[in-house]
Amino acid sequence: MALKIPYARVDWTNTIFLAALTLLAVIAAPIHLYRHGIDPFIGGLFLFYVIATGMSITLGYHRLFSHLSFRAKWPVRLFTLVFGACAFENSVLNWASDHRRHHKHTDHDDDPYNIQHGFLWAHIGWILFKVLPEPPLDNVADLRRDRLVMLQHRTDKLVAVAVGLLLPAALGYLWNGVEGALGGFLVVGALRVFVVQQCTFFINSLCHTIGRQPYSSKCSARDSTLMAFLTFGEGYHNFHHRFQHDYRNGVKAWEFDPTKWAIWSLEKLGLVSEMRRVPDHQILLAEMMETRRRVEKRLADIDESGESVCTKALHAVTELHANVVRAFHELEEAVAQKADISRQALDRWRRETRELAARLSMLSPEPA
Repeated sequence: MALKIPYARVDWTNTIFLAALTLLAVIAAPIHLYRHGIDPFIGGLFLFYVIATGMSITLGYHRLFSHLSFRAKWPVRLFTLVFGACAFENSVLNWASDHRRHHKHTDHDDDPYNIQHGFLWAHIGWILFKVLPEPPLDNVADLRRDRLVMLQHRTDKLVAVAVGLLLPAALGYLWNGVEGALGGFLVVGALRVFVVQQCTFFINSLCHTIGRQPYSSKCSARDSTLMAFLTFGEGYHNFHHRFQHDYRNGVKAWEFDPTKWAIWSLEKLGLVSEMRRVPDHQILLAEMMETRRRVEKRLADIDESGESVCTKALHAVTELHANVVRAFHELEEAVAQKADISRQALDRWRRETRELAARLSMLSPEPA
């Protein structure tokens, strides 16, 4: 059967660029590395560019400009705008507009990378095909007032090519002649752009497909520890969709979120301020509510189907569920009355909630 491609909607600029980039990254760069090995200078430059461009997307494009999770002084804004452009993910004005639309319309037709249209669409298809008519940039009026943002919007392609591709090649040439220039262009340029882009794209696709939903199941967003390691902490996507303006994605102390740590460090240096942070009790209420929903659905399914499960496990879940429901109402009442809530009480309720979530998996059917 012939593949029907809506050629009128193909974004040929993006398609040709990404196709050429992919060929350079997966064919030319590995051939160069096989023939010449990993040069220490090129390897170090590659790591710097991965961190600089990756963090400029997560810390700058995403948490600073799209969600206004904190305020930053001009050196931070300038750095993230320059190296964010080097990721070849469009200007921050376009990026933030798309992303704000994604959060407002998650899983619905106006979501630019709607996972309901398929994994490949959410991953890269939305970039290769235009939405007709193209949505206006009517949700970034605040960013239009930022002179640095508007300067980057006008020059992002020039900055991307000059700083993201030509500068690594020039530095490589100064280090090791033509061989170094090729390494700078292919490895630090093309391969690095490919790696950073794919990690960003996987947040839109994989983190709406596979993972846990401890805070909300109202949309498809999921937490993925693996993606957190690959995206400087962006993988805790379920938390992020539930509390999108928090400067943290990995809210728990043990969760890997270098972007959060970088923002915290910049605040200590006086370069950022007004970091937005959701109160602990609101996060716990969300966890409680979602755990209750899952447990109540599972218990209703057992009751309706007459499914045979371990009586001891069912009793434990029922008892813990009652405790969590009681704690939920106590916490709600305390919040409504603006009463002080002790750290000990929050910790106890959090432990009970997580134990209930863990025991839910024990309600498996008994063998016949």
